[in-house]
Amino acid sequence: MPCYRCGARQTDPVRGASPWQRGVRHETQVLICPDCQRLHDLDLDSCAACGSVALICRLGEVECRSCGDVRLARSDALAGSPVSPPPSPPGLSAEVEAALNRVLGRT
Repeated sequence: MPCYRCGARQTDPVRGASPWQRGVRHETQVLICPDCQRLHDLDLDSCAACGSVALICRLGEVECRSCGDVRLARSDALAGSPVSPPPSPPGLSAEVEAALNRVLGRT
């Protein structure tokens, strides 16, 4: 999954914790790249109980990793305003096609 703000793709991680961060935006889990994490206005959902943006979304629930508050994801938000995927980085389709050709032995 690419960064929801800039569309950057994750690369194979080095040992240790990933520098990428998870968040919830419009009731959908998103990833935030290290560069975008430096921005102060990430437009992420926040916890109604404590105000933290350290949320995770799974199986129709949104959980706050700071205070542990769990709530059901709003179905109207899921149906009415889906998060549009970021645009693909330029050259991505050509890069994928070249990788498939290498793996499948096409010339």
